Amino acid sequence: MSLPDNVHVSTHPLLQALVSQLRSASAESNKTRSLTASLASILAVEALSHNTFSAIPEGLDVTPLQEQYNVTGISPSNVVLVPILRSGLSMIDSFLSVLPFESVPIHYLGLFRDKTTLSPIEYYNKLPVLKDGESIDVAIVLDPVVATGGTASAVIQSLREWGAKKVVFVSIVVSEEGVARAATEWPEGVEIYCAAVDAVISSTGYIIPGVGDIGDRLNHTH
Repeated sequence: MSLPDNVHVSTHPLLQALVSQLRSASAESNKTRSLTASLASILAVEALSHNTFSAIPEGLDVTPLQEQYNVTGISPSNVVLVPILRSGLSMIDSFLSVLPFESVPIHYLGLFRDKTTLSPIEYYNKLPVLKDGESIDVAIVLDPVVATGGTASAVIQSLREWGAKKVVFVSIVVSEEGVARAATEWPEGVEIYCAAVDAVISSTGYIIPGVGDIGDRLNHTH
């Protein structure tokens, strides 16, 4: 299956090795959290280096040796993180550690899949009301797995209607069908980054081979 142009699958060898470890049923909760954080850190650098930010001069500062140097910042700075409950929480710190801002707003969205229809149902939304004319330059969505693509598509649509000018959707393992569905929800406004693409979705909505229920694995509730 040919993926849309706005889907970017990493070829980084460290990511591939870490994904392989994450797939293993032997990875307990602590190991799963550690692997997810490591994967998110690498994906953060890759995802945010492609046509999202630009380096800009921000005046002068001095080093501990009192030597003057040119300060570099990034634009745009109107950026928010949008982790998808609950597994997206595992990726927050990795992204905060690479974003060079003193603070980054974090807005939470919660959706679950209907077990019969596999359709997404929103149960939690903490997107603040924007003032007239206000918008968000970049909304970075964090969700380790995109299976059917229903949740991802619903999130993208919500962020577009909310006022995001661009959505950067970062996931670890996705299905071909699901990521293609999400990417075509708003082709001109969304870029999707992931570490692995699997071809099959089961009748119950799980990616095959996939990583199982990542939320349960992260929280030791399976």
